[in-house]
Amino acid sequence: MPKEFLYRGHSLVSLQGMSMDEFINLLPSRQRRSLQRGLTPEQRILLEKMRAAQEDQKKGKETTVKTHVRDMLILPEMIGAKVHVHNGKEFVALDIKPEMIGHYIGEFAITNKPVRHGTPGIGASRSSMYVPLK
Repeated sequence: MPKEFLYRGHSLVSLQGMSMDEFINLLPSRQRRSLQRGLTPEQRILLEKMRAAQEDQKKGKETTVKTHVRDMLILPEMIGAKVHVHNGKEFVALDIKPEMIGHYIGEFAITNKPVRHGTPGIGASRSSMYVPLK
């Protein structure tokens, strides 16, 4: 049997029923400060689009929201939404799960590609002149 999700001792249902002020008090200081200062206009638009997408999902229509807003905190009302987050080059698909509450959306769309050290490319060194081209 899967373990019930808890965020700082509160179940998902109780988190979704909380007011924004009650939820803010559960968050770590950086996230708490971010929300207490208020949402930016871009974050407000994203939240409205996500609410509209949730309504469409209840009607049975699959909708995804594309966004460049990486500094938006994941709130309990966003659970179950499908978002495409821009990582600087492309949009990364993201299904929001309960474990993501309190994190920023941008944390789940990595912006850099891991460095692969291996064989040198053409012109990387003097010795690569003699490497056959497959």
